[in-house]
Amino acid sequence: MPSYRYLENIATADIAFEARGDTLEDLMVAAADATMNVMVDDLDSIIDRVRRPIAVQAAEPDMLLYALLEELVYRKDAERLLLRVPHVTIDERDGAYALNAEAYGEMLDPARHDLLVDVKAVTLHRFLVERTDFGWRAVVVLDI
Repeated sequence: MPSYRYLENIATADIAFEARGDTLEDLMVAAADATMNVMVDDLDSIIDRVRRPIAVQAAEPDMLLYALLEELVYRKDAERLLLRVPHVTIDERDGAYALNAEAYGEMLDPARHDLLVDVKAVTLHRFLVERTDFGWRAVVVLDI
């Protein structure tokens, strides 16, 4: 089951979280929710008004997660879209990973969305994705 928690004392001017999932796909969903939840207090306030395909590729699982989260930040900045990623599929071929998802969401509306902080970027500071005995784990620091 995907989950996440925020970490204290990792970065003083940023926000850090740890995400977990039984599978790599679950980990991606949990980390996407954690990233959006840094910006919006109530994830359920983001309703399904628009859909956007997301397709990212990387040589390693950590950079795949990085690319997914950066895509969410980019869409927020470029299109003013708040997007949720309920499910992803990941294919591993020829030493590379490809992630595909259909994100849903809506235009950022300060009157409807209780906005917290603005995520500027995903950082590589202490960035980690690892397989554990219990599934997958990631540590992510977001620049706010």
